[in-house]
Amino acid sequence: MDQAGREAVAKAYQENQDYEVLDEIPFWFNGQNFVNKKRNALFACNIETGEVHRLTEPLFSLDSLAMVGETAYFLGEAYEAKPSEHSSLWVLEGDALRCLNPKLPTLGGQLLAVGGKLLLLGSEGLRHGLNENDYVYTIDTETGCLSLLRAEEENMYSSVGSDCRYGGGEPRQARGEELFHLTTRWGNSHLYRLSPDGSSHPVVTKDGSIDSFAVSPATNTILLVAMFDCKLQELYTYDLASGNLQQVSHFNDACLAGKYVAQPQALRLESCGLEVEGWVLLPKDFDPSKSYPAVLDIHGGPKTVYGPVFYHEMQLWANRGYFVFFCNPIGSDGRGNRFADIRGHYGETDYRNLMDFTDAVLARYPQIDRKRLAVTGGSYGGFMTNWIIGHTDRFACAASQRSISNWLSFYGVSDIGYRFATDQCDGNPFDSPEQLWAHSPLRYAKSAVTPTLFIHSDEDHRCPMAEGMQMYTALVDRGVPARLCYFRGENHELSRSGKPKHRVRRLTEITDWIERYTK
Repeated sequence: MDQAGREAVAKAYQENQDYEVLDEIPFWFNGQNFVNKKRNALFACNIETGEVHRLTEPLFSLDSLAMVGETAYFLGEAYEAKPSEHSSLWVLEGDALRCLNPKLPTLGGQLLAVGGKLLLLGSEGLRHGLNENDYVYTIDTETGCLSLLRAEEENMYSSVGSDCRYGGGEPRQARGEELFHLTTRWGNSHLYRLSPDGSSHPVVTKDGSIDSFAVSPATNTILLVAMFDCKLQELYTYDLASGNLQQVSHFNDACLAGKYVAQPQALRLESCGLEVEGWVLLPKDFDPSKSYPAVLDIHGGPKTVYGPVFYHEMQLWANRGYFVFFCNPIGSDGRGNRFADIRGHYGETDYRNLMDFTDAVLARYPQIDRKRLAVTGGSYGGFMTNWIIGHTDRFACAASQRSISNWLSFYGVSDIGYRFATDQCDGNPFDSPEQLWAHSPLRYAKSAVTPTLFIHSDEDHRCPMAEGMQMYTALVDRGVPARLCYFRGENHELSRSGKPKHRVRRLTEITDWIERYTK
């Protein structure tokens, strides 16, 4: 595109800033605002002249790209009103595009070049829905046909939560014919390697969270960015020959020097025939002869995990004199597809797991005052907080963040709603509205008596403000103390990557609300 063309595009863009025209779904996306008719595209750039030209058509959406030798392969599809559930496989030959496979059996996926072979990580979603862990396939680059290499029961990335990460990296890297990858096992993320025959082997399995890594192509050294021993992120080296793991940076030592850092105390219990894993943080200057308030913190997802890693908001509350406890109920990641699959059963066994875990914490630590319990969580954790206040009055207060309250409305307003609500509720608003309503916290708001704070952001298109507003309105209308704080210019990632002043205000709002009812 020449200078005149660029100026014409810029002018048209400015003239269209006052309105949006929507004619497809999804029409917006969290962190990107409106995305109607906007597509990820494939471009070719001449590195000598700097000339760039687009190779894919305007309505083609590119999902993944990998280079095998000098040949580029990519996934994607062209669509007008709604993307299909299956991508097609393409190859770039010169400046020409050729479709190798018009309909892959997987729901999206990622292409990887490993040892001169083309691999696809993807899932059909037929057994466990959208959250099903990826299988590993090899692709015949001549025919586009797939062959199953490994039917993986665990994920191939880290889903260990924290609000203290600075950036990230790719969770997978090829070295020779092997694929090194992260994987979540219970509440930890480890480093594994996948061999050409499809067998999987542990490499680094220290408790904590490996967030990213780089494998040296010529030596036995792996460089890791990890959160170990309840510390902030640091660099570590791992020697493949000796198995030696060594911390090599101390960037964040000064941040925690002289401060109380509560060490997670592991607690496992049986609930509804399942083993549930969790942890407890003890308050600063803990005195066994005194009584303390406590906070139950619920993770999002639901297919993520909490682990024994540094979590700032939890450490803040422990420093303010609170027990903090958290666990991985059914629906969480790290224990295979069956454990993570709660489609059609939100608010059932997961709720019971959380209440049984609360009971176990109270039994182990009699210093906790049962009348001074608070509950909070975000995303799925916000959904569950909303669910909890409609099913029990055991908590003195609640803080529901970026939540879901009504699956019927979520279906139409969330960027993932039309797929996620249908999949996770095992129904849709037209054929089985009663199924979505039965699992909506709003239905049970008439029973809520717990003072509740709601936190939302105006650019959160994953769990839009309407979800919190409905629950907030229901409580205020019924005379239950409630407060809603929403942030301008923030999205679903407020607690993890929002503006510093907004993150401080968010924690101040939650902490002040909790202390109002528990101190």
